Amino acid sequence: MEEKLIQRLESAVGRLESLSLSGGAASAAASGDDGPLDPSILAYEDLIRQYLGRVSAAADKIGGLVLDVTKVLQQAFAVQKDLLIQVKQTKKPDNAGLAEFLKPLNEVISKANALTEGRRSDFFNHLKSAVDSLSALAWIAYTGKECGMSMPIAYVEESWLMAEFYNNKVLCISVRICIKPKTQNHLEWAKALKELYLPGLRDYVKSFYPLGPVWSSTGKAVSAAPSKPKAPAPGAPAPPPPPSASLFSSETSQASSSCPKEGMSAVFQEINSGKPVTTGLRKVTDDMKTKNRADRTGIVGTQEKESHTSSPSFSKAGPPKLELQMGRKWAVEKQIGKKDLVISD
Repeated sequence: MEEKLIQRLESAVGRLESLSLSGGAASAAASGDDGPLDPSILAYEDLIRQYLGRVSAAADKIGGLVLDVTKVLQQAFAVQKDLLIQVKQTKKPDNAGLAEFLKPLNEVISKANALTEGRRSDFFNHLKSAVDSLSALAWIAYTGKECGMSMPIAYVEESWLMAEFYNNKVLCISVRICIKPKTQNHLEWAKALKELYLPGLRDYVKSFYPLGPVWSSTGKAVSAAPSKPKAPAPGAPAPPPPPSASLFSSETSQASSSCPKEGMSAVFQEINSGKPVTTGLRKVTDDMKTKNRADRTGIVGTQEKESHTSSPSFSKAGPPKLELQMGRKWAVEKQIGKKDLVISD
């Protein structure tokens, strides 16, 4: 990939030089169409052509729902390419503006999620692996350490772990029944999907956006779309509840940064805060220890012990028996509480 990237960069430099000589560079910069000539955009096109092309080729052979979800996958990567071009022409927005800026990508991801709803199909593992992998594209929403997200490179790797569970199922099933020629297409699709993110998207982000997207300082500003709720008509039923927060909603990012952490994260956060960890703990005195408490002694009372032994229960009732049977066997039964029994030869 690096050799192809160098070749593309060299061709891009040649095109820029030819544009500068003919005076076309100024008009391209003025119109804002210089995004496709950017090295990062050219490398993204190579990513789509090399890695996503393999996924599409395998999906064409499989067809059906696998082909449908792969087309949505192509749409998502195409939308992110357009967003990367717009990033270079846009000022860094706030949380509400970022949600509006990433709305096209969120719509494609919602479209992909709809494919996994309803009755489970035979290609459910394919659908889930492709749909869950799209969360890796959210690396473009990273705006800094305060946003509550991992760094872009780590975010891509962590997001793929969500999809790898179902992708491994596709691989295992394909390997198990690889005697059929058609299963080879499923094996190629699953392998190509993983390589699309690892190393494909991860290495791309590592090369061009390790610290997140680089916004323009002189570009246009993005503002959140005004919300104007319409009043319900008289006699109409109540509107449905609002949908859950989207993948890129500003409320989600605010809640993740303002809500306290739970579990072991809270423990490590408290330790790293520098405050004394044992300030809120009570001191355990001697009278509070278990070995010194009178109500926790391990001695069993004699009355309680006798109550268990003095009331035996028998499943059968009958007369006591003490006799020698057949001249060689003593039968002793129901001799309860008698201690003067004598058995002699």
